[in-house]
Amino acid sequence: MNDLTKGNSPFHPGQPVPLDLFVGRVAELQHIMVRGAGQVTRGKPIAIFVEGEYGIGKSSFAGYVQASAEREHNLHGIYASLGRCRTVDEMAADILEATIRSGALNPGRSEKIKNWLARYVGQQSLFSFSVNLQTLKEDALQLTSTDNLLSFLRDVHNRLQDTGIMGISLVLDEINGIVDDPRFAPFIKSIVDSNALSRSPLPLLLMICGVPEKRGDMIRSHEPVARIFDVVEIGALKENETQEFFEHAFQTVQMKVDPAAMDLMVYFSAGFPKIMHLIGDAAYWIDRDAVVDESDAVVAIRMAAEEVGKRFVDQQVYEALKSDTYKAILQKISGTDPGSLSFLKRDIEETLTENEKKKFNNLLQKMKQLHVLRTGEVRGEYIFNMRMVRLYLFLQSKRLSKPQSN
Repeated sequence: MNDLTKGNSPFHPGQPVPLDLFVGRVAELQHIMVRGAGQVTRGKPIAIFVEGEYGIGKSSFAGYVQASAEREHNLHGIYASLGRCRTVDEMAADILEATIRSGALNPGRSEKIKNWLARYVGQQSLFSFSVNLQTLKEDALQLTSTDNLLSFLRDVHNRLQDTGIMGISLVLDEINGIVDDPRFAPFIKSIVDSNALSRSPLPLLLMICGVPEKRGDMIRSHEPVARIFDVVEIGALKENETQEFFEHAFQTVQMKVDPAAMDLMVYFSAGFPKIMHLIGDAAYWIDRDAVVDESDAVVAIRMAAEEVGKRFVDQQVYEALKSDTYKAILQKISGTDPGSLSFLKRDIEETLTENEKKKFNNLLQKMKQLHVLRTGEVRGEYIFNMRMVRLYLFLQSKRLSKPQSN
């Protein structure tokens, strides 16, 4: 099978996973369906912070939750990705545009929304439409008032009443940049409080997605925001969930995976969706006989390791990690549990040669200067600041030898 005979890869590196490939997160999903969407359908507004490390699959999870809430509880979903936003003004414009584009799971609702907001809709084709961005940005400034934004969302709800709508679910994803706007945290707190205290609260499921540090930044900016969220933590997928993902993804393109190859891909993915997609995508394009074998998996993991380094590791750090001087020590650090971000200096020293021990302190100081590591609370403890760097090192460790079974 050559590249010309293959269709689309079932893997999506750097993008949220399609709904039909979503696996795992059962407890977290159930929590939001019962305590979030279920409460909203009874008229109680709920605010949830979906928290997890970079690359853990928060966007995919939020998208799946929103689709489930629409299907099971009739909550109209509005999904606003705020990755390009730095101000509340820009966020308001993205929420307005996301509203115009909402209703993908219900064409009737989608058409009602577009007809209502027709002044922002430009040229239309059979499958898409453009947005008059200049007009949209000018009008969106009105939505920087929390009262106006809530009135707008109530209007969405009221106009869709005859479609069986029970409430609105609004997802604000990728908040890294906008958190630095000092208006953001108070704005979110005001939305929640104003709605809760109104005579007739809008049934709103508000979900914000971010890394733990950004929720901390919001709290430092406006301490009362700490009390409004039900925090749902997203962790790494379990081994059986990772295997289920690979099996299902390859089955969609009529490909099989040998057990040895599956063991390698599951092990080196470490339960991180971004790594899973990189490895799976590489294996898809490498394979030539519709069966991913062990050699395919080894090459795919090597390719994924390089992609992680290029995409997610700062270039200065990337170059330092490639240095021959540090490779042997880094591999020994990386050979430890990939699920842990911390290690003890003494544990690593026990595995080093005399020559490596002389260079160990220099390496640790270099990694601290590059903000790869920080010291922990326990004496001699070091912690990786970014798991993607930790996973990159892990992927590069042991020369990708197959893990020994117990």
